[in-house]
Amino acid sequence: MISAGDFRKGITFELDGDVYQVIDFQHVKPGKGAAFVRTKIKSVLSGGTKEVTFNPTERFEKATIETKEMQYLYNDGELYYFMDVETYEQLPLNKDAVEEAMQYLRENDTATIRFYQGNAFEVQPPNFVELVVTESEPGIKGDTSSGATKPATVETGVTINVPLFVNIGDKIKIDTRSGEYLSRV
Repeated sequence: MISAGDFRKGITFELDGDVYQVIDFQHVKPGKGAAFVRTKIKSVLSGGTKEVTFNPTERFEKATIETKEMQYLYNDGELYYFMDVETYEQLPLNKDAVEEAMQYLRENDTATIRFYQGNAFEVQPPNFVELVVTESEPGIKGDTSSGATKPATVETGVTINVPLFVNIGDKIKIDTRSGEYLSRV
């Protein structure tokens, strides 16, 4: 059990038959009245977020989230297949569970899969990936002093903004948490 007064970022708990993760929290002690905890929580099963105020003494069942490193193998149009690198078991997942991560994953890349009670609910790509640019407009010479950017499509199909000097065929490093260009490799 965990009390609302012990909430920190990343803690998972059960509330009303769902599992939530604390995204942000603030302990508030007003001049008059009782203290309370203002939180922003995200459902780990549905992905929805909401803001809720709790009494610091409220207690909740702590949810145990398991994580496992798995290798992305392929997709057959409907399901995306991941393999446990230790047991070689394959795990098929629906598109809604993997949609965000697939922007940065290629076949044979490793991803972190999160489980609640044995059911996979989220796929996380590595924090940094190196992908090849497949489409990009050529940069205009002399237009580099302003730090301008242009859209570029990488081999997984996602489009990100890159500096003007990046060309087709360049391998670039991307932060998957923000979707931002970091550097040329």
